[in-house]
Amino acid sequence: MRRLYLPLLLLIASAAVAQQDFSKVEVKATKVAGSVWVLVGSGGNIGVSVGDDGIVMIDDQYAPLAPKIEAALKTITNKPVRFILNTHYHGDHTGGNEHFGKTAPIVAHENVRKRLASGSARRGTTIPPSPAGALPVLTFNDHVTIHLNGEDVRAVHMPHGHTDGDAVVWFTKSNVVHMGDDFFNGFFPFVDRENGGSVRGLIANLDKVLATIPDDAKVIPGHGPLSDKNGLRAFAAVLKATSAAVEQGLAAGKSLEQLKAEKALAPWESWGTGFIKTDDWMKTLYDELTAR
Repeated sequence: MRRLYLPLLLLIASAAVAQQDFSKVEVKATKVAGSVWVLVGSGGNIGVSVGDDGIVMIDDQYAPLAPKIEAALKTITNKPVRFILNTHYHGDHTGGNEHFGKTAPIVAHENVRKRLASGSARRGTTIPPSPAGALPVLTFNDHVTIHLNGEDVRAVHMPHGHTDGDAVVWFTKSNVVHMGDDFFNGFFPFVDRENGGSVRGLIANLDKVLATIPDDAKVIPGHGPLSDKNGLRAFAAVLKATSAAVEQGLAAGKSLEQLKAEKALAPWESWGTGFIKTDDWMKTLYDELTAR
């Protein structure tokens, strides 16, 4: 395996998830700032607000990892999980919902519940509906705030970015932002265009967040190491630059195969070391810019 947070995006194919050996995954807790911690294991990074009132947990990775997540939480506090907040519907962020939802309400954007309840299709794979116990029981349209531990945990809907149900979460007192999969730190993102995602929308979301967060904020990405505003800004710059490079090729009448052959994204090749390779990202951009 390369890095734990990269190949685990193979969740997109349920068969790949079934083949993963979760017994070898370690879930580790690291302090971020204030009352906020991050848990890194397999799948999306988990944000955790901890205090006397209990735990607010942002995402919950895969179902088989629930005992390891609980064990990692015990290294921080003995307080119970009071709320689970999903940043979007993908299984590497919601797989533990059914387990943790038995004792704490699940909160998410309305589109997260809709896609979990109805099932979806991604990259040629059909994902069946989730069981009732895995569905969010509290949904929001624009934003919602959980007031716990003296911390305002504020989730704001970011439309048509990674998916159509993305939420970015502000831990306002601790000065930490959890971006969900609107931020892949250090590599090209997966944009789920089949389920409302959009590169243009993702760029707009990033600009909105960058205009809002303080310069000294800590930023938790959906995948990749803990970052800050400069790291988020660098990610946005890469999306804009690669989009412009493909758009320039289209304006010159070039096909996708010509752009690949000419290595139009060669200056950003280092960003293609994750699940989404450089040519995959080029196709995502090409398809969106040609409205395919």
